[in-house]
Amino acid sequence: MVQVSPRIEKLIEHLYASDPRVEAERAVLITESYQQTESQPIIIRRAKALQHILENMKIVIRPDELIVGNLTTTPRGTQIFPEFSNRWLEDEFDRIEKRTGDVFLIDQSTKEALSETFKYWKGKTTNELATELMAPETIKAMDAGVFTVGNYFFNGVGHISVDYKKVLKIGLKGIKEEARIALDGLDLGDPNAIEKSHFLEAVIISADAVITYGKRLAQKAVEEAVVATDTNRKEELNTLAQLLKRVPENPAESFYEALQSFWIIQAVIQIESNGHSISPMRFDQYVYPFYKKDVEGGLLSEDKAQELLDCLWVKFNDVNKIRDEASTKAFGGYPMFQNLIVGGQDKRGLDATNLLSYACLEASAHTKLPQPSISIRVWNRTPDSLLHKAGEVSRLGLGMPAYYSDEVIIPSLENRGICLEDARDYGIIGCVEPQVGGKTEGWHDAAFFNIPKVLEITLNNGYVDGKVIGLHTGTVESFATFEQLESAFKEQMTYFVNLLVNADNAVDVAHGTRTPLPFLSSMVENCIDKGKSLQEGGAKYNFTGPQGVGIANTGDALLAIKKLVFDQKELSLVELKQALDTNFGRGSLTPTSAPEPVQESNSLDLTKLSSEKLVELLQGLLANDSSNSAVATKPTTTANVTKDGEYIRSLLLNGAPKFGNDIDEIDYLVREVALVYCEEVQKYKNPRGGTFQPGLYPVSANVSLGLNTKASADGRYEGEPLADGVSPTSGRDVSGPTAVLNSVAKLDHHIASNGTLLNQKFHPSAISGEQGLRNLGSLVRGYFDQKGMHVQFNVISREILLDAQKNPEKYKNLVVRVAGYSAHFVSLDKSIQEDIISRTEQNF
Repeated sequence: MVQVSPRIEKLIEHLYASDPRVEAERAVLITESYQQTESQPIIIRRAKALQHILENMKIVIRPDELIVGNLTTTPRGTQIFPEFSNRWLEDEFDRIEKRTGDVFLIDQSTKEALSETFKYWKGKTTNELATELMAPETIKAMDAGVFTVGNYFFNGVGHISVDYKKVLKIGLKGIKEEARIALDGLDLGDPNAIEKSHFLEAVIISADAVITYGKRLAQKAVEEAVVATDTNRKEELNTLAQLLKRVPENPAESFYEALQSFWIIQAVIQIESNGHSISPMRFDQYVYPFYKKDVEGGLLSEDKAQELLDCLWVKFNDVNKIRDEASTKAFGGYPMFQNLIVGGQDKRGLDATNLLSYACLEASAHTKLPQPSISIRVWNRTPDSLLHKAGEVSRLGLGMPAYYSDEVIIPSLENRGICLEDARDYGIIGCVEPQVGGKTEGWHDAAFFNIPKVLEITLNNGYVDGKVIGLHTGTVESFATFEQLESAFKEQMTYFVNLLVNADNAVDVAHGTRTPLPFLSSMVENCIDKGKSLQEGGAKYNFTGPQGVGIANTGDALLAIKKLVFDQKELSLVELKQALDTNFGRGSLTPTSAPEPVQESNSLDLTKLSSEKLVELLQGLLANDSSNSAVATKPTTTANVTKDGEYIRSLLLNGAPKFGNDIDEIDYLVREVALVYCEEVQKYKNPRGGTFQPGLYPVSANVSLGLNTKASADGRYEGEPLADGVSPTSGRDVSGPTAVLNSVAKLDHHIASNGTLLNQKFHPSAISGEQGLRNLGSLVRGYFDQKGMHVQFNVISREILLDAQKNPEKYKNLVVRVAGYSAHFVSLDKSIQEDIISRTEQNF
């Protein structure tokens, strides 16, 4: 086994020496450029803005680095991208350093510089245009918590993997030449010739800008070599300078050049747009020829190659971004979702595992950092040795790698119109989203759709907090059968998915209009040929992928209602709704959802009520608080209501099976809930000429969406997190890990082609020793044999997590799986920490 170089620990220590800092440099530079190019086409303005940034930003080579290219002056700092949104940041200036998660430092001079630049952008951001394009009822649904499009509403799109292989093969000089040939060959009679020429010119400007950035890094390496006192460091810097004079302008010729060229591309994509999930994907495939030539050919030692790879792994963690405070509760832990996947099949259907696949897993084991988010593709010919290596990394407790099934993902992509050869070459973007690298604009994470909220709205006849948000599909008194309630729920789902599509398409158009990305587009197939940016539909494959959240809660709730209300008649829908409105007697955090019906008279004739209704009314009056009394100082709740609410909750929890225990009745109802969402989403098209495809994963939005959702009929209290992805609700899966996998495998993962997410948490003892590794491998293979799509593991004890909450200073390096990504536990908002702690701890 290759040992960890002492250099790696030094790099990590330097990277995490302090909290990340907000910087104003990019915001100032892009504003300067935009002010100078106001009369020019937007795609040209974007290219010239990137050029201005890369020619003027401060160049930094951090101590001991072998892979260089900075996005910010300070380690893990964040630049600001005012062209997407900025008002929220100015509103939060004084709270950024006081957050409970994702803390950033910001000094007064930075605040002042940013405030000054923001004046220029008023009325010019993608956020403002997207809002203007949305229907009023769409905005009402978003405000009510039915769905959120926060990722792209405030930020760049990201969620892309470019053709890194092409850059390594022909260099940016080759891409420039392609654009030049296309520009010279334009048919001037083409009605789109003007727009195409602008795009191609922008590609050339952008490529030149990145070449200049590489040469500025080379010059910085020369300058540092001159003053270096350590002989070894002087030699390292001189070697770097020679590399950077060649790449990324020219094709890479060595493993070291390939890594350095790759990193500059990775960094500049982030500088051009602050979208996250810029994913290397099948890194072990397109970099392997250089590894094979140098390492297997004896030109580079295995130890040195691993050190270079480990240095790159540390560098991934230098990328950061600031999100609004609300989003930190959905994407906590400074995540950047740079997904790198190993193994799987090649385009011909043969196993693609190679020595670099193992070296990549080893790099994650050496660095023990959240980035890159490493994954593994598994099929029936995956070598046991690769699965064994993956298991060794899993039990380090990093929550990585995530495991993906070729047997499900390849046909699911084919079903979306992707050819077999491309489908076999898929990787993972961000959390769990399958995509063909270098050919796709996937718009993954386009929204998070709160399915339990739709059931809540159904039970309230379209109301949320007294306001009409949905359709009037019937009061609870009007539902005589479960089928009527189910039909109303599906009708509301159809309505809200339509609004979700309106929101996504509005944001899509806004990005295409105001923030096209010429450099990013130049490295995706078909854009140069079409003369179109990604944002205008230039990619070979175009999708929009919104996620459904809370299928387990919704299925568990519907079955509880069916059994307890309609089959066994243990309670009425009216009684259930009252319990939900009062948060099972605890008192609702928000007003009741539906307004009281208007009475023609202020008086009520008690003589017209039956004795049963009279008793019910009097009990209700006794249960109500005395807030209308002139002498009341605070609401009161009687013991009787608390008991009744908790009794009803107990019925809901214990009176019907719960998803995750391998019980067909509930498992297939959850499957049906998921299909209601997925089948509706896939009906729609996007403005880029592509289609919508559904996913079933929340990142960690199940926590924030839960905060905005009232008590639900699965027994969940108001404000508690929703179920995580396709995982069972925490604590309800009581029959062991295999039962969970059996339940989740019954879902139709093929239709959820934008990805499904299954989290499992194991006590470390469960996979200790060789037998533990074999058990884990068998569990993965068994689940994938049943057509599950994805699974990932947190291997850590509850006791450690609780201690980390109490003593964060002892656990600064503790990395855990949050959702489709890993993060340092102590950097997470407490609500996300609690969600991780509450997950069922499995054992064999």
